[in-house]
Amino acid sequence: MMYLILCIVLACNTTSTHTPRTPTKPNAQGYVGKSTASTIANIPLPNGYTRVTANGFGAYLRSVSLKKNNIVYLYNGTPKANQNAQYAVLDVSVSNRDLQQCADAVMRLRAEYLYSINLFNDILFIDNDRKPYQFTQPYTRSHFDTYLLKVFGMCGSASLALQLNHKPNISNMVIGDVLIRGGFPGHACLVVDMAVNDNGDSIFMLAQSYMPAQDIHILLNPLHNNTSPWYSIADVTDRITTPEYTFSSNELRSW
Repeated sequence: MMYLILCIVLACNTTSTHTPRTPTKPNAQGYVGKSTASTIANIPLPNGYTRVTANGFGAYLRSVSLKKNNIVYLYNGTPKANQNAQYAVLDVSVSNRDLQQCADAVMRLRAEYLYSINLFNDILFIDNDRKPYQFTQPYTRSHFDTYLLKVFGMCGSASLALQLNHKPNISNMVIGDVLIRGGFPGHACLVVDMAVNDNGDSIFMLAQSYMPAQDIHILLNPLHNNTSPWYSIADVTDRITTPEYTFSSNELRSW
């Protein structure tokens, strides 16, 4: 119960400085433009683009599997009201508790990557008082899952923004970077893939969870249906508009 109360205080919620698009009733098939890709790496590119070289966290994110349908479900098994935000849904556990929200989804994927390569000592997150939460032995899956639930209860967008390094120039974006507004409320999206064309124009893809806790999903580009789910850095002026939140271009951070 204490984790749930803290999570509501610390994490993102559906109130933002920008009004989300009107939620719509989900249908049986999900969004009509859903992907048939099996992993993030298989999501099609716009013509003329090639994926950038990726290692480490970036390569891991590309390898994440996608669900066969793209309906976003909440932690309690009910469909999210707004089914018009996502292109695809990541096959990643959300658990049955209202904990894995926006920043928590970012921390989940970062921790899963480090766990997958046995970098257990690097799995560490801080709370708003900068108190560290270090993953410790035993390095079992059950202990890892319990540790993450504790992190999700004690940390959120405000603390994650403190932990990450500010990246003022969005043209230096790499896979694994985070768009984040730390606050009460706040929000966070993770850069899960990037590509470039012969002119050097870069595009990127975003994933998010939200509140209540829900499946992590690839976001559509609400401003450019012809290249969705890809976003272009060239289109970014002072803001990045996603289906349910708008970030400032100055809100990019890295690990």
